[in-house]
Amino acid sequence: MKIEAIDLFYVALPEIKRAADGSQDTLLCRVRADNGLYGWGESDSSPLVSLAAYVFPMSHSNIININEALLGETIDSVEDVHRLRVKAGVYGLDVQQLDHAVAAVDIALWDLAGKHLELPVYKMLGYERAYPKLPYASVLFGDTPDETQMIAADLRERGFAAAKFGWGPMGHGTAANDVALVAAAREGMGQQAQVMVDAGVVWGDDDATAYDRAVSFAEYGITWLEEPLLSDEVDAYKRLTDRKPPVPIAAGEGADFFRSADDLMLNGGIDFVQIDVGRTGGITVCDRICKRAQELDIQYVNHTFKSHLQLAASLHVFAGVEAFQLMEYPAGDSPLVLGLTAPTGLPVNAEGMVDCPETPGLGVDVNLNTVREYLQPVKIEVAGKVLHETPAV
Repeated sequence: MKIEAIDLFYVALPEIKRAADGSQDTLLCRVRADNGLYGWGESDSSPLVSLAAYVFPMSHSNIININEALLGETIDSVEDVHRLRVKAGVYGLDVQQLDHAVAAVDIALWDLAGKHLELPVYKMLGYERAYPKLPYASVLFGDTPDETQMIAADLRERGFAAAKFGWGPMGHGTAANDVALVAAAREGMGQQAQVMVDAGVVWGDDDATAYDRAVSFAEYGITWLEEPLLSDEVDAYKRLTDRKPPVPIAAGEGADFFRSADDLMLNGGIDFVQIDVGRTGGITVCDRICKRAQELDIQYVNHTFKSHLQLAASLHVFAGVEAFQLMEYPAGDSPLVLGLTAPTGLPVNAEGMVDCPETPGLGVDVNLNTVREYLQPVKIEVAGKVLHETPAV
């Protein structure tokens, strides 16, 4: 089959708030083949910046847009998906945004190829079976410890046995307030639940402060301290992990390509690597990182703060690895979290786990009514030539 069209949709809530919440807008990509099949993907970045990577005019041989690389190409196999991902990378060799942007079409190509081959994506990646994962509800800290405790209590009431609290006031006040936030999260979740802390890179390259907080947070039995430092401060991560903090260290969502993730794992000393399929080049690259994590005996965890479309793509990457047991599960109330795939999505089962879909491709489909409701029409025109205009949903 041949790629007939690459449709791009900028979807956004009416009001975008200045909060670390990636579920407020998104770029959706639909790849349509000449046999009537289609695949969906999603990018986790600025939607309009990523959209431009599909349509910009050529600057020279290393700056050619994604559409030119892929339209009209043949896709009939897993090998074709890999080939096309490489081709898009070669065409956009000097495009800094490429890894975020191409993630959407890469995911869509896996979805499309899976439907064509009648296989779920995880089997296309070489796994024989999928293992259920324990979802941890992913939320922001409340503005105060009391608000954080209320959020945590609500998550426990909803049946979550694990939750991650991040960003917000963490690291922006006193050390005592940081500890109070973590104590409140633990109190609200109860003593049996897993609690993760996401510091949102707030301490930059200050490994000494990160270590001090790790010591203070250890009393509350947290599963990990996530991103205490900036993603590219690999030396600082090494200094931190060499100190042997009393809680595991997690990082990786800011790793935009394979080598940056590998650097954190190999030289940063981290215990958990958290990779975003919508940022780090799509399923093709994330599969490579997942297999590298297995080689290094480091726990691979998805980073997902988008819709259940991206959640499904993320899950297929590591569904076949029994040892990788935890799964980030967006638990916010944005209508773009579950709404983009409702009524399907990835539900939590009766045992409190999430199963990987067994149906062909990603196993979820996009709710076109939600797309229509939140669609932001886009037209890009240069010198009188229309480079992009939002297609019909």
